[in-house]
Amino acid sequence: MASSYEEEGEESDTSRSSSSGRISARVDRLLAHTRSLMGDVTARHVVAFSGGVDSSLVAALLRQCRSDSEQVRAILGLSPAVPKEQLETARAIADHIGIPLSIIRTNEGQDETYLANEGQACLACKTHLYSSMRAVVDHLTDEIWSSTQGGRDTLQLYNGTNADDVKDPTRLGLIAAQTFEVLSPLQHITKDEVREISKHLGLPNWNYAASPCLRSRLALGVPATAGHLHRIEEAERFVREQLRPILDQTSNLRVRLLSENRARIELDAEHVDYAETIDWENKFVTELGFSSVSIKPFRSGSVATRKAREHSHSDDIPQQVVVSLHA
Repeated sequence: MASSYEEEGEESDTSRSSSSGRISARVDRLLAHTRSLMGDVTARHVVAFSGGVDSSLVAALLRQCRSDSEQVRAILGLSPAVPKEQLETARAIADHIGIPLSIIRTNEGQDETYLANEGQACLACKTHLYSSMRAVVDHLTDEIWSSTQGGRDTLQLYNGTNADDVKDPTRLGLIAAQTFEVLSPLQHITKDEVREISKHLGLPNWNYAASPCLRSRLALGVPATAGHLHRIEEAERFVREQLRPILDQTSNLRVRLLSENRARIELDAEHVDYAETIDWENKFVTELGFSSVSIKPFRSGSVATRKAREHSHSDDIPQQVVVSLHA
């Protein structure tokens, strides 16, 4: 007779096999859905890439659906809102997937709507990003895609929007995605499902904490200037260095810039007590120039509390976007 441990092991193996089969079937459906979106087999396919798990999964799906790497590409928009660590992660993940990555400079920082940060910054940012992606792809067409390749004038953009994102009223960047006809292969699956599938496919960032742009750290009404963003980046880097023994890439960390130049460190609840034993005043107040610093448990979107206003597609789209390549 088998021991209780062996019986539990057999049940566990059966359960794992069933779970693996379920995820494999979900991956197959997602690949089929992505292929249907890609359509023309000779078209160019470009994903707005950040190195986060959502856009990484889209990049992996596109790469699997089109084994010819010349037809599929990732583009990352670089601005003061993108920390150095995120850029390094994006490069590593793109290399793991096997998808070519282009890095372009975007100029949302010159847009008054973005700078004002009054609730429409995400719309302005994504508008600049998608405009820049189209401009750069057109500029590099002869270099990346052979001029003799059929269908090279057909370009399709993709993003990593998932089902949870669609329900978030603060994500006005979705308006820009609709305007530029950006496709979202993940829009029918949740963030948890994105992580589960990414783990199944072997993506190394499947469980990394979300890392939205640095502009999202600013309370509404705090201008999204390069100076503010650089201070946030330096502050977060300092916090991570000080808390290196307890933080890893799965840990949530934000430094928020509130009204009256106040800084707030947000961490997963289990790390708050340890963080409160550290003296933050010298770095934050004396060196970085914040008026004060406090610590609270992490809450996603904690400074995006004002209800996003509704906008038409046409009136809010900047008419001119300047783009330059980043070597």
